[in-house]
This record gives sequence, structure tokens and C-alpha cells, in this order.
Amino acid sequence: MAASLWLRGAASGLRYWSRRQRPAAASLAAVCSRSVASKTPVGFIGLGNMGNPMAKNLMKHGYPLVIYDVFPDACKEFREAGEQVVSSPADVAEKADRIITMLPTSMNAIEAYSGANGILKKVKKGSLLIDSSTIDPSVSKELAKEVEKMGAVFMDAPVSGGVGAARSGNLTFMVGGVEEEFAAAKELLGCMGSNVVYCGAVGTGQAAKICNNMLLAISMIGTAEAMNLGIRLGLDPKLLAKILNMSSGRIWD
Repeated sequence: MAASLWLRGAASGLRYWSRRQRPAAASLAAVCSRSVASKTPVGFIGLGNMGNPMAKNLMKHGYPLVIYDVFPDACKEFREAGEQVVSSPADVAEKADRIITMLPTSMNAIEAYSGANGILKKVKKGSLLIDSSTIDPSVSKELAKEVEKMGAVFMDAPVSGGVGAARSGNLTFMVGGVEEEFAAAKELLGCMGSNVVYCGAVGTGQAAKICNNMLLAISMIGTAEAMNLGIRLGLDPKLLAKILNMSSGRIWD
């Protein structure tokens, strides 16, 4: 039942991103082009299980950070390490013209960008805003429109790899947005991931993530059903798992 609901949700998401994305103005891309390897402060919003190690990897590469999380305790170790900790997403935007957000849900992303103390309240013209949350592609597109009105650039860059890859700096980033800005985004994302892939217009990063998650879910469901069938037919589950890992049924690296 849960798998069925998940797949219906994924199908609903696919309907959103199948609509044609309006191309960004060429002049905006020109305004927002920025030099590579600049060590000016980078804003980071969202220091959960994924955001915390991602931010630390930026620090390891020499980037000073401007930090915000809705839970102040999440910022403690960054403050102790000498990074700037501020009291709202708007304050992050005031101090940094490159910002990465890593948030749990679409609503969290909307609040961080468009809320009463959101990024858009103080965003600078020409800023690069990268959202690595896994959210509805339609939300990414709407946020991009609002960001564009402020003279800044929005890119969606959801990740795959989990906490382990976040800690080791081996995440895969699926990036959607203005192609001319991809190099500037990759400068930062490459500090946190070993694969940074440009997917197309805003929302296509989220589209790729949905497809990846759908395939992962199908594989997990298939594995569970195969194991359940084997147990019902009298097989020892440990033996069956060993056989599958030596045979064509193996799907995990």
C-alpha cells in the first residue's frame, strides 16, 4: 500500500515537470556570471543529516560560511569553528551572494526563500541560489521565477548518495537552471560531490531525482517480494540473500 502511494505521488510529480520551462533571459545570465574559485563567503541554510556534512566539506575546501538553521543547536559547532551564524535566511542573503539550501520539504523551501524572513527579502542582484533539497519540481520553477524578479539566479540541485556520500564528499548532484551558470554552481557543488551533472532548465534536476527515487523504490520492492517468496517456499533467508548476491538478481553494488 505504501509503495502504491509513493508511486502515485511520483507520477503526480512527473506531470509537473513535463510542462515546458520558460528559458531565462540571456541578459540575466550575463549579469550573474561570476569567477570560478572565488573564496568569498558562501551561505548555507539547513544543517540536518545531509546539510551538516555538506557544509563541512565546503569548509574543508576553504570557503568561509554564513550559516542558518531553524534549530540553533545545529549551528553550534560551526560557530565554534569560527563561521558566521545569523538569525534568518534573509540575513544569510545580506552577507553572501552564493547560497546553498538543503531542506526537508517543499514547504520548508518556500518558507526559506519567500517567507517573512526569507532569502528574497535581502537577496542581492546577481546572487546565485542553489537549492539541494528534494522537492516538487513545480515548486523549484515557481521559486526560480520569484528569484529572477529580484535579478538573481536559482538552480535546483538535488542529491543522491545519502549521508555516507555527504560525509565523504561523493554525492551526485543533478542540476537544473541557466546553463551559463553551471560552472559557477559546479565550483561549489564539486566540493561536496564527485558527480555534478547538468540536466537542463530549472526543475530538471528534481525530475532526474524523481526518476532515480522511483527506480530505487521499485528495486527495493522487488527485493522484498523476492525474499518473501523464498521464505514462503521454505528457503533460509540468509542463504537466499547469499545466492542472489552471487547471481543475476543482484542489484546493489
